[in-house]
This record gives sequence, C-alpha cells and structure tokens, in this order.
Amino acid sequence: MKFSTASPVFFIFSLVTAAAANAVPVLALPWGEDGEGKRKGDYGYGGCDGGGTRSPTRRADDSADISASLIELHKNLCEIPSVAPNELAVGDWLATYLESRSFTVEKQEVARNRNNIFAYLGNESQTRTLVTSHIDVVPPYINYTYHSNGTITGRGTNDAKGCVAAQIKAVEALLAEGLIGEGDVAMLFVVAEETDGAGMIKANDLGLTWESVIFGEPTELKLSLGHKGVLRFNIQAFGKAAHSGYPQLGINANDHLVEALYILSKIQFPGSDLLGDSTLNYGVMGGGTAANIISPYANASVAIRLAADPLLVKNLVNEIVRGRSITLTWFERFYGPQYLDHDVEGFETEAQAYGTDIPNLKGNHKRYLYGPGSIFTAHSDAEFVTVTDLIESVEGYKALIMHTLS
Repeated sequence: MKFSTASPVFFIFSLVTAAAANAVPVLALPWGEDGEGKRKGDYGYGGCDGGGTRSPTRRADDSADISASLIELHKNLCEIPSVAPNELAVGDWLATYLESRSFTVEKQEVARNRNNIFAYLGNESQTRTLVTSHIDVVPPYINYTYHSNGTITGRGTNDAKGCVAAQIKAVEALLAEGLIGEGDVAMLFVVAEETDGAGMIKANDLGLTWESVIFGEPTELKLSLGHKGVLRFNIQAFGKAAHSGYPQLGINANDHLVEALYILSKIQFPGSDLLGDSTLNYGVMGGGTAANIISPYANASVAIRLAADPLLVKNLVNEIVRGRSITLTWFERFYGPQYLDHDVEGFETEAQAYGTDIPNLKGNHKRYLYGPGSIFTAHSDAEFVTVTDLIESVEGYKALIMHTLS
C-alpha cells in the first residue's frame, strides 16, 4: 500500500464553486467497480491484512460522509483562534465535540485557562497506542478560507489542526468499523507546543504508558525518520556609553556582539548523515540607545538546530567565544537529535529539520511522526493544506494505528 497523492486509493473530488468558498464542501466520489466486486477505494491496513487479522472495506457513501465531516471538523478547529497562550476556547470546543462522539474526555490543567484534552473509549484511560498533536498555533491569527481548487488557507490549517482533525477522524472510523475498542487507542491534544512544550511536559503527570505514540506534525504525508534537536543561548555584551563624536571615550558593546555573531555564524558544526548539518540562527538582536551614543549594551538570542550531540556543540561554541567581551547564558532545556520508528510498509520516509514535542513525552514507547501539509508554509502567512492531503492523512493515521495494534 503506497500513500501518495497519485494513488487510486484516495479520492478525486468535485469541489464546490468559488462562491461557496467558506462553506463545508460536498465531495463527489467517482470511483467505480474494479471487476472483482471491490471498489477502487477499498483497502487493507499495512501489516494487518493477512493471517486472519482485520481487513475492512468501505463504501463510497460512508467515505463521502467521513470526508465532509473531516472538512467540517477541520474548519471548526481552525476558525477558533488559539495563538499560545490563548488555547482555552479551542480546547473547550474540542472537548465538547469528543464528548458528543461518546469519548470519555479529561481536561488536564497546564496553567490557568490552558488545558490539555485527553480522550479515550469507555473507562480505560490506559491504552496500547496514543495519537497526539497540538492545538496551539503561532501568531498572528489568519482567517480560515476554503478555496475552490481544494486548498485551505489559514493559521493552523496544517500546523497542526490538520493533524488533529485527521487523527480524530481516523480513530472515529476505526471505531465505527469495529477495528478498535476500549483499551486500544487514546487521543491527547496539548497546548504550548509552539512555545515551551509545557503541555506535553505536563502530560507526563497522567502517569500512563503506551506501547506506541503517533505524533502529528506536517510531514507532507511522509513517515519521519527523525528530526533535529535544539540548543539555545543568549549573548550579552557590555560596553561604556559616550558621545558618538568621541568614540575613543567609550566602549561599543555592539561591536563585541557583531564580532561574536560573525565568528559563530562561520562555525562548521558537526552533523549526521541522516539529518545533515547542525545550523545556527541568531533570530533576535538588540543594542544601543541612540545613533549618537556609543552603545553600552547589546544582546542576541541564538538557536542551534542540532544534528549532533548537544554537549559536543555546546563545548565547541564555548571554546570559540572564550576570551571575548561577551557573556553566554545557556537555556536549561535542550534536546539532541531524535531518531524515530518507521517500521511501517507503504509510506515514503524523510527526516525533518524542525523540532517537535516528541522528546517532551517520557517513556519507552515507539515513536512515529506523520501528518498532512508542509512545514515550508507553516508559521507563514501562506500556510495551507489541501483537501486531498487531509483525506489521505486519515488513511495514513488509520494504517499507523492498526500497525501499532497488530
């Protein structure tokens, strides 16, 4: 089973006109019979379609209902602003939705008005598999817009409310098909992934363990091989203020900062064959009080995307700046490269350069990373996901869930 946009497994859609751009679309399903009594949309799950294991089929009218409800769920999630730390409204809506689908729902308080949403079947919160993603987004809020070409734009459409919607619909579908039951799968949707990871860190207090955890982030429908780690520090430079007409009377902190950043930017950091180079970015800089005053203070915030051991990189940075007129302050929280499980047939694979909540969830579980949309548009004013990718990701999540339970 190959999950690609060219696969006949997935739907070809007749989309509504541009005049209905903001409405939930009605999706036509044009597949026919293949001559053996099965529709071209029928499927089995990777690793679960032989030897007496479970292998369902689906009907076109069932798929049409699932597709329309997926787009509606995605729309509702995206239309509720949830720029961190203001995730309360979307969390409350999601909890109500899941309860209406007969899931048991717990709200786990992370901070005042910030709740993780944890859902499972029946009374069994301890399950074999967990599917999880995040409900917070980066600023600014951008309106949800459904376009007649099957593209959906807006904040969170791929990062990561596309994952949230597809994961929920995957679980709902497997439940309706009788393939999962109480004790098999739980869902966890966390806050604060885009900031400090406080939501997933708090999830450790649930006191639960899983055999497998399926994380949702935009991976272009590819199963992740791994992703880079992150190491952060601040730089401070101190000088002495003076009139800019007499620079010899002062010490320019900006000069010290710029020189240090230039040297750091030229370091060839160690990397790996899988993840490539470790890369440094100084994303925030500040200094000085006025153009006619020698700057007495300057600072910068730096992040390194790690493809190598974090302590090795940290020691290299410290050695490079040793003896310079700057001070480095390292963030306490950091993590190294993450190497993930990908033992599932039928998926393309790829490594990612971004970070996720994966290292924040402790345990010995298998770790899978998958989702619709591209990180290349996430966090931008052009963020989008396509309808076909959303639909395909539901099938991908179903296959991953069934693999973990096989």
